[in-house]
Amino acid sequence: MEMDKRNIAVIFGGQSTEHEVSCMSVVNVASNIDTDKLEVILIGITKEGRWLLAESLDSVKDGSWRESEVTAEISPDAVRKSVLITTPDGKAMDVELDIVFPVLHGKFGEDGTIQGLLEMAGIPYVGCGVLSSAVSMDKFYTKIIVEKAGIRQAAYVGIRRGDIKDEAGLEKAADDIAGKLGCPVFIKPSRAGSSVGVTKASDKNEIIEGLKKAAKVDSKILVEEFIEGHEVECAVFGGGDDEVRAAGVGEILAAAEFYDYDAKYNNPESKTVLDADLPEDTKRKIMEDAVEIFKAVDGYGLSRVDFFVTRDNEVIFNEINTMPGFTAISMYPMLWENRGVSKKELVEMLIENGLKRDMG
Repeated sequence: MEMDKRNIAVIFGGQSTEHEVSCMSVVNVASNIDTDKLEVILIGITKEGRWLLAESLDSVKDGSWRESEVTAEISPDAVRKSVLITTPDGKAMDVELDIVFPVLHGKFGEDGTIQGLLEMAGIPYVGCGVLSSAVSMDKFYTKIIVEKAGIRQAAYVGIRRGDIKDEAGLEKAADDIAGKLGCPVFIKPSRAGSSVGVTKASDKNEIIEGLKKAAKVDSKILVEEFIEGHEVECAVFGGGDDEVRAAGVGEILAAAEFYDYDAKYNNPESKTVLDADLPEDTKRKIMEDAVEIFKAVDGYGLSRVDFFVTRDNEVIFNEINTMPGFTAISMYPMLWENRGVSKKELVEMLIENGLKRDMG
């Protein structure tokens, strides 16, 4: 590592259902880091949870990083503030880190766990902290916070896996849901992203099947009333010394009935609109609510905040993502680019914001 450069560890992959998305996101992030200022250390986490040193961005692109025999493990020791790199022959090198960019989505990346490790280690990092990551990852608790903030959102019911472990439990839960929310409803794992495990259910039988599907992904399930409207997304940046600001309102024209994982990443018919066709006051309301929600969950660095807009242009909060996708088709970087902030400038802003975070 060059002595006059700061060292940045960029972590990707992970043990979540969004492992592949993270591997796509990191290519966009790492390729836009200013290597004149920063020495990049690529650390990939396999689906099994092994921490490996990726020798190059090409190895990330072709997937060969998973065959690396060099481990790279961040130490929780706050004195060392380092990553321990170990070769197969047992030779080890402790490399001090100035900052970490955890390009991880979902479980163990966006839920406060890796943020907790970095806090223990005393290493600055990009993105939301432990609290904001945890409560934003858990859609049920996000609902509670947004409710307290007085922002309109869909009516909801929370279900635990233990409540639906048998047919009697499923029947009771389905009856309760239909009674409180009517049909159709959306059924989601409370702590998963990219629409993994989501079902739109139109009757009791579909509710039961949707609960079973979501329970395979998470022990907590969120069921929401159906909102007749289209989904829009807003990119937020800031926190600490940086003003919290929003970058426009985008919209996905989904190829499927709703914007599920397959429609998002595998269907070329889904289209991205970077300036949603909405009245100016509606767009302003979305951006104001996005900033307020970001602040309400104690956000820092970046988030993408998603809303529904009804036929009458009513704005209804959907969810917040504290480490939004950074792929070539992801809304977060595209919205900022549409505002004149290039990916390279955006990555630099995020890293500088991370370096300034209060680690006390």
